[in-house]
Parts: sequence; structure tokens; C-alpha cells
Amino acid sequence: MRAALVGIDFGAGDFKASLEELALLARSAGAEPVTTITAKRNSPDPAHFVGSGKADEIAQAVLADKVEIVIFNHALSPAQQRNLERRLNVRVVDRTSLILDIFAQRAQSHEGKLQVELAQLQHLATRLIRGWTHLERQKGGIGLRGPGETQLETDRRLIGERVKMLRTRLTKLRKQHETQRRSRGRNQTFSVSLVGYTNAGKSTLFNTLTKAGVYVANQLFATLDTTSRRLYLGPDTGNVVVSDTVGFVRELPHQLVAAFRATLEETIHADLLLHVVDGASPVRMEQIDQVNDVLREIGADHIPQILVWNKIDAAGLEPGIERDEYGKISRVFISARSGAGLDLLRDAIVEAAGRPAALPDADEQEGEEVGYAHADPMPATPHPGPH
Repeated sequence: MRAALVGIDFGAGDFKASLEELALLARSAGAEPVTTITAKRNSPDPAHFVGSGKADEIAQAVLADKVEIVIFNHALSPAQQRNLERRLNVRVVDRTSLILDIFAQRAQSHEGKLQVELAQLQHLATRLIRGWTHLERQKGGIGLRGPGETQLETDRRLIGERVKMLRTRLTKLRKQHETQRRSRGRNQTFSVSLVGYTNAGKSTLFNTLTKAGVYVANQLFATLDTTSRRLYLGPDTGNVVVSDTVGFVRELPHQLVAAFRATLEETIHADLLLHVVDGASPVRMEQIDQVNDVLREIGADHIPQILVWNKIDAAGLEPGIERDEYGKISRVFISARSGAGLDLLRDAIVEAAGRPAALPDADEQEGEEVGYAHADPMPATPHPGPH
């Protein structure tokens, strides 16, 4: 699908890096960016987000480049999205909808699919009116005024019921996870969560540490579902549980932060966070800040954290360990792909655990999956029609 990307520079953050990320997001969703349109503004235009002249420029690019979809690097209001679609005569998608679409494509587990659907429905609920704009021209002619309102009310009620049911299911899954965590706590199993910006190399590191075989790709949000494995670190430390989590991204939609709370619970209850950083990225410091912002939002900013400076082979760095003024390990330099520095990372985890954990049972091996109970599959419920 041929896409036009639109980015407006409001003078905050790294605009170029943000546009590059939008192109990656678009490709991850299955679109092919053919043109990029940029502008500078002090504040968004209330009607079209961009100014009237810039909207005309986008319309010309749509015709010239045979664009099928226009993707904005910002969150659009329902009215702005509706106005733009009328003016451009093609589908308009904002950053929030784009990320939701990628999540919908990638979710594999029952829980992940529930969370994505919940976030999508919450986003859709604000845009229901879009499906009924044809009634505006009728000005409530005979036989038309009532049905439009009735259909909207029906859609809202159906979405409300579905949202309520999804929340109930997710609450049940969260309780199951809590039971499993309490069980691990009784066994004194030290838990480690990998966090970091999307595409920083978390899943590659997870696979290298635990031999797990988790899907890895050079694309944004390759991992959506939390996977946990036991990792044996020797007779003194015993088993630790390592969890791979969804990657964070700048301006992660709030619906997703809320909806993925159950997945990120693994992060909230970890004993140690390994914050994986793409050491070769020119915007790595900004990405670190973005991850820490989300950790703060989900209540995980109090958990001890070690920065894992990944991709040192691409950055021209050597394996090593840095300590803070208190002598605690603050940063480990590794390459998850080549395995350089992984022995140092294992030592760092052992040091952070700081006490013997439960020794493995006879049937527990390194890399064994920590099972998550899943609720029974949902009965299929039809979505309301497109809006």
C-alpha cells in the first residue's frame, strides 16, 4: 500500500529521528512510504492539524504519487481526521491508529489479542460518528433522523458491552499471573525483565541467554507477548526467571499503556530490570528517557535497573562493566548477536541477585518455559460495521 508520511515540526525533540521511526512503523504495518511531507508550525490547526495550504500540498502529492493512505506522525482528533479524509479523498491514519494496527497484526497469545482489541475499541469509541457523516447532508429527512441516532447508540452499547467483557477477561488473567508470581516468590526465584526501546535487541538477547527461540526481526514491535524462561546461573544463584517484554516507543498511545498493563505486570513485579539500549543509535539517550517515562507511568521506576549497552560491535565498543559511585553495576557493554560480553552480563545478574535462589528441580532445565495459564478462548462476537 503506497503511503504518504506527514510530519509537523513543533520544535520539540529530534524531528528527523521521529520521521525515520514513522517510516519504520509504516513498513512494519505493511505500507510502503513513497513521499514525506513536512512543515513547521507553532501549534496544530484545529480543523486539519496542518494549515489549509499544506493540506492542498498533501492532496497534490496524493494524486501525483498515487497514494492510497496518508499517515500522520501525530495524534489527530476525530474531527481533524474526518476533515482530512474529506479533503484528500483517501484514508488518513494517525500515529495512534498505526501503532494499534501493528499490535493487532502481531499479537499471538490469547491475552495479547484481548489487550489489542480493548485498546482498539477504546480508540474507535471516540470516532463512531465517522460512519454516519452521510446523514449530515440529509438534515434529518423523513425516515432518516431516528435510525442514524439509533444505530450510533446501538454501536456504542455493543462496544461498551465488549469493552466490559474484555476487561473482565484481562482481570482474570492478571489474577492468574499474580498467583504464578506468588508461587515464584515462595520459591525465592529472582525475576529479571528485559525492557527497552523497540528494536533495541531485547529478543535477540533473550534468545542468546535462554536459548528460547523467540521471534526476532529487524522491525518495530516484533515482540508483543511476554515470554518467560528459567535461566540457571550456577550452584550459588540457582534459577532466575527472565522475561522478554514488548518494546517501548515515543508517544506510545495511552490506550496501549493501559491495555497492556497485564503484559507489563511482569515488569512491575520484577526484582531487576535489564534496560537494553541500542548503543549504535544516534538518539539512544532520548530512547532511554522514553523508556523511563513509560516505566514511571506503569509504576516500575522504583525497580533496580542495569543499562545493557547492546550492539557494541556496530558502535565500535568493547565488552565491559561500569559501576556507579556506590560500586553497583550501572552499565554492561555487550553484543547480543555475537555473544560478546554475555559472561559479564550473567555475572551482573548474579551480583544483583545477591543471595542464593532456589536450586532447580531435577526436571527443570535452562531455557524451560515458565507456563502461563490462558483463559478459555472467547466466543466470536461480530464487530460493529466500519466507521
